Amino acid sequence: MELSYIIAPILGGVIGYITNDIAIRMLFRPHKAKHVFGIHVPFTPGIIPKEKRRIAEAIGAAISENLMSKEVLGRYLLSDDMLNKIRSSTEEFLNTQKTNEESVRQFLGHYLSVEEVANISSNINEGIAQQTYTKLADPAFGNTVAKVVMEHVSKTLSGDGAKVLLAGIGGLAKGLNGIAASLLGVDIVGKFLGLLREPAERFLANNINEMLRTNGKEIVCNMVGSEIDSFLDKPIIQLLDGHDEQLTQIPYAVESIYKTIITEHLPHILESLDISKIVSERINEMDMDETEKLIFQVMDKELKAIVWLGALLGCLLGAINILI
Repeated sequence: MELSYIIAPILGGVIGYITNDIAIRMLFRPHKAKHVFGIHVPFTPGIIPKEKRRIAEAIGAAISENLMSKEVLGRYLLSDDMLNKIRSSTEEFLNTQKTNEESVRQFLGHYLSVEEVANISSNINEGIAQQTYTKLADPAFGNTVAKVVMEHVSKTLSGDGAKVLLAGIGGLAKGLNGIAASLLGVDIVGKFLGLLREPAERFLANNINEMLRTNGKEIVCNMVGSEIDSFLDKPIIQLLDGHDEQLTQIPYAVESIYKTIITEHLPHILESLDISKIVSERINEMDMDETEKLIFQVMDKELKAIVWLGALLGCLLGAINILI
């Protein structure tokens, strides 16, 4: 009689343990429906394989609406802690670059390939050169330059410049300076220049425009390319030297840009990502072995606790049955 008091709780515990363990395993197994003589075996496949698509959609919707919503993400991404991290990270990066003796080209090489840096340089050169050449090739540019030149020449020769010119003519005539000055005189030079100004201006404008149309793009490309190469070969430490005041403003500018992106564009980003669809598709792509392994990794202790809880309940029921 005393042995029955022990056997009944133990037997109840074993039964509870086994039934709960089987129930948990039946959540996942079998992975596919089973048939015996063409008859479908009940409870196959397991609950999770059978309802995998519906479960995936439910999990995706739950994550999208409750864990990855714009309100939740916005609150986290715009928290004081996150903003402080962004500012401090930016400041740390800038402080590091103040002692960086690498060239801009070498610095970019940490993030881009040599070909990508070359392509960016070429595209910038082409873009700036094309815009500059378009402006220079406009006939109005040559006309403006010619007009400015002739105005400068006219102003110069209206005073002491005329005397210098006459002195030069005299020098070329081997000492006939006085004769040239007396024959021509400053007033005559001014009148002569007035007669020549319009045709000279037109002649100069035509030649400037022709030169720019023919060689302007090559000249601009070479100039811009030289400046870009000079910039890329300049050390970072030299580039930042003397700009401490501007550098102190950069972390706040980065923070402001970040806040604008999160505030104005986060909803559109989340809509484009469609987190619910991404999660559900990823779950559906996983085979059941992978899914089962993942769930057991996350909930191994909890599932084991359920099995042992079944054993405990079985013991209690066995003991109560004896008492009754």
